[in-house]
Parts: sequence; structure tokens; C-alpha cells
Amino acid sequence: MSAGPYVPVFSGPARTRLEQLFGKYPTKQACLLPALWMVQEARGWISDQAIAEVADVLELTPAYVKGVVTFYTMYHTHPVGRHFVQVCTTSPCNICGAEAVVQSLLEETGCGELGATSPDGRFTVIEVECLGACGFPTPILVDDDFLEDVTPEKVKGIVQRYD
Repeated sequence: MSAGPYVPVFSGPARTRLEQLFGKYPTKQACLLPALWMVQEARGWISDQAIAEVADVLELTPAYVKGVVTFYTMYHTHPVGRHFVQVCTTSPCNICGAEAVVQSLLEETGCGELGATSPDGRFTVIEVECLGACGFPTPILVDDDFLEDVTPEKVKGIVQRYD
């Protein structure tokens, strides 16, 4: 089943918003990260077609744009749940129980495995390297909400906060 033809992100108000950024940066290339955020805000993820569109608008190669997209964990290269959960699993957090937090999140959300989206489309859970809160393990990031000192016992209540 086809999703239909690609509809450009940068038309109308979005194009105007992007062009306004051009005056704030020294080059179009410098607008790459904000342009990618605009795509992700509009679509929820960044497809190969969107990568090509961004490359065209910013006069870059699609390979360059894809390199940036795949370098940063903040950009999604496939559809994700309405709530994107990132769990710090670096060594300090692992020593303090991060793996148990991950397992609790996978069970409570219904994702089953890292990177998968729950059957109801609500959650996607991934591991990340360091959320910068080593003094309060285990930190997680749910969308833009930063939560510290997460334990397996707190996971159910956290998941219930997100519809």
C-alpha cells in the first residue's frame, strides 16, 4: 500500500519560516539543523524524500544531509511513537540499574524491544549514550521532558502520564 506522493514540507508558511532563518546564519548550510527540526516537527520523522528536499532547499547533497541526520540520535529516520523515550545506559547508569529501567519501560509501554514502537503507537524506547545527569541515575528523556533518578518502580507512573 502506497502512502501517496511526497508532499513537500517547505512550502507556504514553512518555507517562509526557513527563509527567515537564512538571514540569521552565515550560509544556507548553517540552517541544516533547524531545517531538519522543521521536517521532524511536521512529519514526526525524516524520510529519504525529506532529506532530498532539505538538500535541494539548502543547496547541499542528499548524502551530506543524510550523514548529518544519521549522526544525531535526536533525528528519527523512521516513524516513531507519539512519545519518544530515551534511556541513558552508559556505564555509570548501568551500574545503578539502567538495564532494569529499560526492561521495565519495554514491558510497561508494550514496545517489547528497543527501537520498536508499541502496538498502540504511543511509545518508542531507545538507549542513548549519556543524558548528562550522572549524579542522578537513571535519567530518561520522554519527548522533551527530562526525568532523573528513574527506577523500575517509577516506570509505571511515568508511562501513565503520557496519553
